[in-house]
Amino acid sequence: MNKEISAEKYAGSRRHFLASSAFNLGGLAVSCLAQQASHGAEGTKPPLEPQIFDTQPKPAHQPARAKSMISLWMQGGPSHHDLFDPKPEMSKHDGETYPGELKYDDRANSTSKIFASPWKFAPRGQCGMELSDLIPHTGEIADDITLIRSTHTGVNNHGQSITALNTGRIISGRPSLGSWLTYALGAETRDLPAYLALIDPGQLPVMGTENWSNGWLPALYQGTVIRPQEPRILNLDVPAHLQGAPQARALEFLNHLNQKHLVERPHQNELHARISTYELAAHMQHAAKEALDLSKESKATHQMYGLDDPATKEYGERCLIARRLVERGVRFVQVFTSNQFWDHHSGLTVSLPKACKKVDKPSAALVKDLKQRGLLDETIVHWGGEMGRLPVIENDGAPTKVGRDHNTYGFSMWVAGGGFRAGYTHGATDDFGYKAVENIVNHHDYHATILHLFGLEHERLTFLRNSQEQTLTDAQECRVVKELLT
Repeated sequence: MNKEISAEKYAGSRRHFLASSAFNLGGLAVSCLAQQASHGAEGTKPPLEPQIFDTQPKPAHQPARAKSMISLWMQGGPSHHDLFDPKPEMSKHDGETYPGELKYDDRANSTSKIFASPWKFAPRGQCGMELSDLIPHTGEIADDITLIRSTHTGVNNHGQSITALNTGRIISGRPSLGSWLTYALGAETRDLPAYLALIDPGQLPVMGTENWSNGWLPALYQGTVIRPQEPRILNLDVPAHLQGAPQARALEFLNHLNQKHLVERPHQNELHARISTYELAAHMQHAAKEALDLSKESKATHQMYGLDDPATKEYGERCLIARRLVERGVRFVQVFTSNQFWDHHSGLTVSLPKACKKVDKPSAALVKDLKQRGLLDETIVHWGGEMGRLPVIENDGAPTKVGRDHNTYGFSMWVAGGGFRAGYTHGATDDFGYKAVENIVNHHDYHATILHLFGLEHERLTFLRNSQEQTLTDAQECRVVKELLT
């Protein structure tokens, strides 16, 4: 009797489940069919053999102009009004009410009072690029850079705009540009990581480690952090009793065990990445120490990067290290300023000159140094942050108190080398520098263009995740901005 009751209850439960789930199961079936249709009659098939991920050099889709990239990341949003984008109309109407609507981030402390730049602009170089007197050393490389005055992300928040420019979307958890490049192309060195992040001693940038995250790409393609002070990489020295032959024998035996373990677990990408990391660490014991040793550089090089000036020394060292890394085959290097370093909601007239003093000379020196060594043609240098600033006063009051609020609708950055045009100014914002209105370059366009210079087609650079082919540009409408290229 108990068995019959149990069976009856089970049958009823089963019928209830099927009845209540009919619509859900039907929707699931339709979803699966739609997914298959979008990827062809049979859908995207998983690879038959386990994929091997490494940083060995790999061919591009087409001939490449660039081999490496250094991104100088100005976290917080440098004011394009005061550095790169002079606006005579703002000077004419300084202090008047802005003639339109603005998107504020800090509405409580912002005003609609136009704030003309207190600094002067002048033509620089043979090209006549107009730049602020706050960045005289950048003026010295005007003939080597492309200035983009029409950058746009449209998300008025630090974290989302950083994520957009770094990973292609405003949501977290996706691979960064450096991870995509090292996944696609590997590196030209077996002795150093393919992707390195040089962080500021002040503080991690907004979004922290997400700035150099591999997202859902294999862990092997995550950026490796170089510490801002010595020792820049911990535990590189071998204990005295293991140096030489003892270490070599130990590593040989360890490699034998690791490979045996990996063969039994062929689909564990994290395991493969961990083993590769240990192998790389052994190579780095000599190579990294040598690459980070600036004592071998000449006195003239030290002075060019500002290592003889306390205001520029620390950032200059990291710029010089970046050059030494790409010189040794590293694919992608990011040099970060600290958290909110350029986020001048108040005290702009004091804080902005200090920020420019820190980075202007070393950033320009990097371009000059790469050029004189014949490396600029194949190395992209990027300088910029996640946003610009508004054309109106925030925190009105004493001249030393005023600042500018966020603006992601039109701002400036510059790029150099690796196939970018030299001495060229691209795009424009409106008369008050608020919105990009001419030759707009959004983050998808920027990524498609960078990949193109590395010989990669953004639609073809894919990674299979959950049976879906993922890309950096994420099927968004974008283009390679060929006007920027030689």
